[in-house]
Amino acid sequence: MAAGVVADAPKGGHLGKIGSINREHDGRRLMMPDSLERKEEEHLRSLLARVSALSQRELTIEPLSGGLTNRNYLVDADSEAYVLRVAGADTAALGIDRDREVACARAAAAAGVGPEVVAYLPEQGAIVTRFVVGRLIKAAHIRKPKTLRRVAEALRRCHDLPVPAEAADFSPFATVRRYQELAKKQNVRLPSELDSPLGLLARLEGKLQTDEPPCLCHNDLLPANFIDDGQRLWIIDWEFAGRGDRFFDLGSFAVNCELDETQERTLAEGYFGEARPADLRRLGLMRLVSDMREAMWGYLQSAVSRLHEPEYYLTYARNHLNRFVAARAALV
Repeated sequence: MAAGVVADAPKGGHLGKIGSINREHDGRRLMMPDSLERKEEEHLRSLLARVSALSQRELTIEPLSGGLTNRNYLVDADSEAYVLRVAGADTAALGIDRDREVACARAAAAAGVGPEVVAYLPEQGAIVTRFVVGRLIKAAHIRKPKTLRRVAEALRRCHDLPVPAEAADFSPFATVRRYQELAKKQNVRLPSELDSPLGLLARLEGKLQTDEPPCLCHNDLLPANFIDDGQRLWIIDWEFAGRGDRFFDLGSFAVNCELDETQERTLAEGYFGEARPADLRRLGLMRLVSDMREAMWGYLQSAVSRLHEPEYYLTYARNHLNRFVAARAALV
């Protein structure tokens, strides 16, 4: 999850020197924490020296704040902007496979949905992409009918792509079970009130089985993973991407953006051409599934992540669990 990552970019993206970037560019906050410590900067420069496109260029590196899983840096290379992302600790425990992520990200870039992957350093857990020049879409804006239709079109382009051979199967149900098991091994104190939601999730798994072929899914559709350059919507941060159920993408987008019923209909109409009751029902149930995945992710991250204090992730988990509990009566 990289809810606050604001830096990736389309092929050919070009920017002035970093010093000239407006930190409030089009409403998009480029939050810069304190400057790099010397040891950290030396390490980052050693990584970038391995990237042929950057190795002989004058570089300026600034940290970007906001990531929940990884460390992100804005890199200026002779007036062109890139993003270096270095994987956080124990991200494999979250089901993230960087080889598969890069394959999916490159497929999305080829279709004009995601930013260009400039370099991948697997042994160092580092990825370099171009910087997307544009506006992070706030939830209030993303709920407008015109924007929802643009989101639907972007998701449809993604879902219609051939699935890369390297892509793994993604099941949110299996992911929740794995996170729960790993959280217990990490001695995370899971709340007793989880038992009933997990029982419901097991029933939903059977109810949501489908014969529809899986497609290339992003599986982490938070508002901050969309950037609007004025002409198209870009989708960034493909680390959970894989072969999955399109309705999980639609449902997770709907719940993370807090869409109401009318807005869900607009999303479905933009995606399918019509808002069929069965599709809206499936989308609504996947909202629940998404919140449970987010909740269990937060519990596990409280034990493995070093980017924030444990309470940060525990609060995140409780918020999603509470939303699940509040919504289930209306949806089940």
